[in-house]
Amino acid sequence: METSRPEHAVVLASASPRRHRLLAEAGVRFEIEPADVDEFIDVSLAAADVAEELARRKALEVARRRREAGPAVPLSIIGSDTIVVLGLDGAEDRRFLEKAADAAEARDMLEALSGTRHRVITGVAVARIVPGEIEADVVVGHETTFVTMRRLSPDEIDAYVASGEWEGKAGSYAIQENADRFVSVLEGGGFDNVVGLPVALTLDLLERASRGAD
Repeated sequence: METSRPEHAVVLASASPRRHRLLAEAGVRFEIEPADVDEFIDVSLAAADVAEELARRKALEVARRRREAGPAVPLSIIGSDTIVVLGLDGAEDRRFLEKAADAAEARDMLEALSGTRHRVITGVAVARIVPGEIEADVVVGHETTFVTMRRLSPDEIDAYVASGEWEGKAGSYAIQENADRFVSVLEGGGFDNVVGLPVALTLDLLERASRGAD
């Protein structure tokens, strides 16, 4: 996709079709360049800081590539990362539920989430690079949605795992697809945040980055 304004371009540092759709539906024209960074989590950090750090890492990696290539116009690179967290920051039983490696791990995650009120946190970072400038300016934020999931039966979990819908999803469920029937309440942040990109926050960060805010 190409930006609608030739004097400025937006790049989404994500391969996620869910983020592509949300950003396009918001009226933003953008290019796609997945970041492909190390997603190691520092578990000593607060959960929101983890999400922001991962988003910053993605935005800055694509900014580095674009800067080395010599951008012809100012660029705003959006990095985003969604994490699912069980337990409170500082608690010994806090657990980050990332993307499952296989069906057995997906089943374990869904069993852990069943009957819980957990957090879905999306960090968003926008790195702004301008031709001729060495450093990228970065603005970062996050949104948190508290998700209450009803108790799931073993048969429901087995059927969902067999569907394969869990693949590539933090926490092994996709609220925008069939897992919406598992969720009884959303609090705080929006549905789009749970899908993977809080649109209002992203648009605000894009505007702040274009103004050179810090």
